[in-house]
Amino acid sequence: MGWNMGAGDSDSYKILARHYDKGYAASQFLADIPFYIELAKQSGGPVLEMACGTGRILLRVAREGVAIHGVDNSPAMLGILREHVARELQEVRERVTEHEGDMRNFRLEQKFPLVIIPFRPMQHMYTVGDQVDALKTAAFHLAEEGRVAFDVFYPKFEAISENIGKEIQELEWTEDAERGRIVRRWFRKKSYDKIQQTFAGEFIFRTYEGDKLVLEESDPLKMCYYTYQQLRALFLLTGLEVAEEYGSFARAPLDNDSQQMIFVLRKANPRARVTEARGH
Repeated sequence: MGWNMGAGDSDSYKILARHYDKGYAASQFLADIPFYIELAKQSGGPVLEMACGTGRILLRVAREGVAIHGVDNSPAMLGILREHVARELQEVRERVTEHEGDMRNFRLEQKFPLVIIPFRPMQHMYTVGDQVDALKTAAFHLAEEGRVAFDVFYPKFEAISENIGKEIQELEWTEDAERGRIVRRWFRKKSYDKIQQTFAGEFIFRTYEGDKLVLEESDPLKMCYYTYQQLRALFLLTGLEVAEEYGSFARAPLDNDSQQMIFVLRKANPRARVTEARGH
């Protein structure tokens, strides 16, 4: 995914885009791939991925034989995606179609049996209006029996106000083994807003050759967070209903131990929407 799909300055993620693939190659960031691949294969394709970024999910789906369209509003992310696609086998390249667009208002004539929004792009929709528009985009592109799948993290409310101004090292990876060059990524939280349900900060990338710091770069990050009931209300507003919900990509139940909220949605039955809205 791209971190800032449809909100803010899409060119502000050039640094993150360059480090994105190596930074998220660690095993803890791969758990979602089998989940989305399985949904894609079950759908038969084609798939629409909103906020496809550099192709972390998109390319895996295409390699599995499923045609996929990816949309993203970051030219930097899409540029790297094109480089990746160019290195793939022709049969994989032919399954990939990329679009530059804003997930709040992007429209194609085509309908899809599966629309996916993986790795938390919905957490870069900072207002209710943006959140509704993004889900309406997904719903607009659904075939009649189609599904929308997306994930967000389950908020740790006690941690939201912690560590303001403190640099926390999160990741480390090898940039150039021959030169002994490694990159370490920190995150520094600058502020939080409990009313708007957002927090903001910056990623700091420090590149070392041995023990020597040779480059320091930073990119901003802002994310929102959701409660479960808030998401259910958004589904009502956008003509969607829950087909499946999970607390992990291993399809664990959504409960008090969950760290993720993962939804598979379908178009709502209008009668069912009225019943749910009334609380019956």
